[in-house]
Amino acid sequence: MRYILFMDLSSTAYVILGMVSVHPRSGYEIKAAVDESTRRFWAASYGQIYPELKRLSEQGLVTGMDAPRGERKRTVYTITDAGMERLKEWLRRPPEMSEMRDEGLLKLFFSGVLEPDEAAETLRRMRDRRAALAEELAALEAVVIEKSDEFALMVVRGGVEYNRWYADWCERMEAELLATARKERST
Repeated sequence: MRYILFMDLSSTAYVILGMVSVHPRSGYEIKAAVDESTRRFWAASYGQIYPELKRLSEQGLVTGMDAPRGERKRTVYTITDAGMERLKEWLRRPPEMSEMRDEGLLKLFFSGVLEPDEAAETLRRMRDRRAALAEELAALEAVVIEKSDEFALMVVRGGVEYNRWYADWCERMEAELLATARKERST
């Protein structure tokens, strides 16, 4: 009996497998696709993509084919059957992490050293940013509907609703912070 040991794949590896499962792409095209789609909730840099492409190729999960454009060297990657199986296996597992990186929340966490009005300004900026993101995503809905991608549409609508909720939360927290500060000044 032969055992094949699969190394655990990084999240970036799964992003790459997902992107090349749609159609073959170069590393540059993978980055562009990430920037157009998942970057709002899952980004990937060139510094992550190219080493992962090498590892995925070494594991037989993608294959690269030279496809130069003029004088420029270019490799286009295609998912293999084994790569598709790994992608499907990962998609069938429950999500293992939920990580949020939000500089506004980080600043808010340490805002106890500021005056309440200054901390409230952090909340206002967070609110404005989230409201703008909600509008940006809402504008993408029509584009996604046109592509007939029901799963991307679910994600876009989730992003719209989440960012609208977040903007509302910031507004409520600002009102609470300022009300508490007024109460403390009056006593």
